[in-house]
Amino acid sequence: MQLAFPNAIYLVDAIQGEESLVQACKPALESSYITKVIHDCKRDSEALYFQFGIKLHNVVDTQIAYSLIKEQEGKKRLQDDHISFVRLLADPQYGGISYVEKEEVRVFLRQDPKFWAHRPLSELMVRAAADDVRFLLFIYHKMVEKLNERSLWFLAVRGALYCRCFCINNNNFADWPTLPTVPETLIAGNQAPEEETLSVLDVPPGKMGFVIGRRGANILAIKEGCSAFGIRTFISAEIIFGSDKGPPDTIFIIGPVRQVRKAEAMIRGKLQQHYH
Repeated sequence: MQLAFPNAIYLVDAIQGEESLVQACKPALESSYITKVIHDCKRDSEALYFQFGIKLHNVVDTQIAYSLIKEQEGKKRLQDDHISFVRLLADPQYGGISYVEKEEVRVFLRQDPKFWAHRPLSELMVRAAADDVRFLLFIYHKMVEKLNERSLWFLAVRGALYCRCFCINNNNFADWPTLPTVPETLIAGNQAPEEETLSVLDVPPGKMGFVIGRRGANILAIKEGCSAFGIRTFISAEIIFGSDKGPPDTIFIIGPVRQVRKAEAMIRGKLQQHYH
């Protein structure tokens, strides 16, 4: 785990330091008063939750923020066009930096999936790990100054839902912090954004391909059918798959309640068509 502060970067080695070292970070990672800046927090949150029992909270996800900025500018994001950290860092607005080490590490990972388990850490490993977080605070400040109040609320609530996304439990996330409420200033004029939610759907084993469809045709149609233009921002339901990283045979839907319920109904309808 890498932690970047304005004046230092810390690499928290869970292999050498063991669980107690990560647990020492738990109060900060779960704090409502400390903002955590992460790019695509879903898998990080999943790892912290299942390996260490940590509920990542108060996250600003720069992947979500980038999409919101584009939507504010009137640019509709294509379905599944989630900007990678490498692409974000290469954007002149957010650094214009070429992240060469990332590709080098990917090559090593393809050759050796246990690349990050080797100790001691090589110079490349240390540099790549540090660079994963080195520029996040700079990007965060650049993004926040561009976001309006409505987008900042979406950023907070979507970040909270993304943190929960793969962290399936048996109590419907009752032990997680509550979601951010809509600011009073946005409620004025009966134009408050719709409540957001996370839905988890289990798909019968072996049937995920039917839900997705040939070349993704079914799921693309569902995603397009579950988009709606809201006031001053483009609102859509995100449909996320556990994929081979797990959890398998599970679909996660995040977005405005009505769009999420519509997506649920369309997915169930596809499954019923298959069985009939």
